[in-house]
Amino acid sequence: MAITDILSAKDIESALSSCQADDSFNYKSFFSMVGLSTKTPDQIKKVFGILDQDKSGFIEEEELQLFLKNFSSSARVLTSAETKAFLAAGDTDGDGKIGVEEFQSLVKA
Repeated sequence: MAITDILSAKDIESALSSCQADDSFNYKSFFSMVGLSTKTPDQIKKVFGILDQDKSGFIEEEELQLFLKNFSSSARVLTSAETKAFLAAGDTDGDGKIGVEEFQSLVKA
């Protein structure tokens, strides 16, 4: 499954262009611009499955750093500060990674 099966290519392009500069990524505005915050829990779960590169059931820090690249191979890597802030926002149980329920909560926040 491709991410464009769930999200529109136009919305993805627009969301990525809004955070091209280092330290300009904001997960709330990104999720909104890309249209993810309006998707069903099942659709969000499918996007989580795409983001979970190693299929561990969690999105770890290394996968978060490459978050934007899941939307476009030409997108930038998140900075260390962006990655840590994103992880801190999503990791509600403090285990150092984001599970599917945590991701769904983060998207809907």
